[in-house]
Amino acid sequence: MDIHILYAFIGFMLAAYSVIGNDSVQTLGTFIASNNRIFKWYWLWLAAAFVMVATLTYSWVMYDGDISYGRLESIPYVQVQWYHAVAPLILVILTRFGIPVSTTFLVLSAFASTVVLQGMLMKSAVGYVVAAVVAYIFWMVMAHFINEKRNKVKREHRLIWQILQWCSTGFLWFSWLAHDMANIAVYLPRQLSWELFLGVTLLLCGWLAFIFYQRGGEIQKVILQKTGSRFVRSATIIDFVYALILLYFKDLNNLPMSTTWVFVGLLTGRELAIATVHRHEYKFKYVFPIIGKDFLKMMLGLGISILIVLAVNMLTKTA
Repeated sequence: MDIHILYAFIGFMLAAYSVIGNDSVQTLGTFIASNNRIFKWYWLWLAAAFVMVATLTYSWVMYDGDISYGRLESIPYVQVQWYHAVAPLILVILTRFGIPVSTTFLVLSAFASTVVLQGMLMKSAVGYVVAAVVAYIFWMVMAHFINEKRNKVKREHRLIWQILQWCSTGFLWFSWLAHDMANIAVYLPRQLSWELFLGVTLLLCGWLAFIFYQRGGEIQKVILQKTGSRFVRSATIIDFVYALILLYFKDLNNLPMSTTWVFVGLLTGRELAIATVHRHEYKFKYVFPIIGKDFLKMMLGLGISILIVLAVNMLTKTA
């Protein structure tokens, strides 16, 4: 076996696990948190796996064998070296510590040029700000009508909200996959044969089953810290707003971006809005440590990504 094929396989396996294990909880975390006491984990997995297979199949058919929705047009396929596999290995380690860093920066930074990385960083920063502002305004209004601790969903309305949540989660899962599948597909040929496509899809479904079996793993704790994330109504609204923001940036251009930054921005704006409206019972001194910790983790991931870029540039110049 060609050593570069082995590097590509190792990198792909690590990237598949780290992306599904780290980033997917952003989209499926509220879904898991609000449903794990109602449904067995394998029913939740089957629903998510169905959407993932449909999403990948659509991209594979419509983009001539490409499962990244064209997001790797600015990052041409290169012969995978050993240092390309180091990035997802670092991400796996960070995932085990429950750090929600950006897989886009950590993985693609090993392949992207400095110019492309700057574009990704700018788009992600704009996404963070847009998500925070939209979430703050939206929940400033919603918080006047919904207080999950006191105004819970009536029993006769729970089924409706559960159906709405499953629909919004499917919509979000599709929007997210269209962005972040590039972080896995970067290790693969840009056009996949049907045999390779089938193998990739089965492997991703397997990793997804493992995450559902673990009920989200360590990253799920980030979700559970946020106000009302276990409640089906809040989970539905969070997923729907997040999906709309991702869909907007998906159609903006094909440049990859960090969905982690968008997600953290969304939760930041939401927490600040709730604290503003309900300041008598949810004070800012409780909010800032939570959002500050998430922001520092984002910066940690960015710092590691920059180091990876510098290291790769040095290795390629000396090669």
